[in-house]
Amino acid sequence: MKKMVISTKAAPAAIGPYSQAIKAGNLVFVSGQIPIIPETGETLHGDAAVQTRQVLNNLRNILDAAGASLDKVVKTTIFMKDLNDYAAVNDVYKEFFQNEPPARAAVQVSRLPKDVAIEIEAIATAG
Repeated sequence: MKKMVISTKAAPAAIGPYSQAIKAGNLVFVSGQIPIIPETGETLHGDAAVQTRQVLNNLRNILDAAGASLDKVVKTTIFMKDLNDYAAVNDVYKEFFQNEPPARAAVQVSRLPKDVAIEIEAIATAG
């Protein structure tokens, strides 16, 4: 199976030794996205809803670059600093995944890169 690195300036550059996404066959594996503003590289601060919206916009832009879309996402994993933000995250999440939402896991973690409130990774189909 051929593997292709996906990279776009419409999403934050990787902050470590990893790719924004990898396309393998008809699957796209998107690395965890945090609320970084692609144009500036700055971390977006704000409540969990504000951060979730930025994360999902970044995720959408990477999927677009891979020839996929949010409608093609089959699984996400959400990492949150505080599960008390679960309702706020869900409110934004359902704006992006209105029809047939993907399978999902959501877990609380002790810390995330750049001390953000949320990180989301995804697997999608493409082609």
